[in-house]
Amino acid sequence: MSSETTGTTGLAGRYAAALYELAESASKLDKVAEDLKSMRSLISDSADLGRVISSPVLTRNEQVAAMTAIAAKAGMDELTSSFIGTVAQNRRLPALNGMITAFLNELSRRRGEATAQVVSAKKLSDAQLKAVSDVLKKAAGTKVSVETDVDESLLGGMIVKVGSRMIDSSLKTQLQQLHLSMKGIG
Repeated sequence: MSSETTGTTGLAGRYAAALYELAESASKLDKVAEDLKSMRSLISDSADLGRVISSPVLTRNEQVAAMTAIAAKAGMDELTSSFIGTVAQNRRLPALNGMITAFLNELSRRRGEATAQVVSAKKLSDAQLKAVSDVLKKAAGTKVSVETDVDESLLGGMIVKVGSRMIDSSLKTQLQQLHLSMKGIG
């Protein structure tokens, strides 16, 4: 795999570092982070937007126009909109999710926070999210920024990732393990 597309020091890391420096100098770190989280949600929720991002058929100008229009419609800050437009102009949209992740990770790192990714079968209520956040904060011994996602195929439970550690308590995984152990008996 090309070193340009892997890791924080690769392409995504370089773009994220540049955006971080611009956002920090403009005192817009929180707004840009909020905008990037919104963009990530838009990408994951819209198959059409995914096609715009990955389509080699669309021209550079069409991608720039589409992405800046989406950013404007979502009420994103001009800095975030310009960044997304630049990514589109440079034909780097397929790496946008990596750039968003790298930016958010760098923000958390500089604030002394850990980032936890929580995937659950259903959307967590505010009380459940607070309970998960409190447990993670206690376990990590530091502030924890929790990012949530929903994967209905889990059936129940959740998967929690903090750094390189992962805890999978999903019903789907438990059923797969039971299935494998039952195969060993027969």
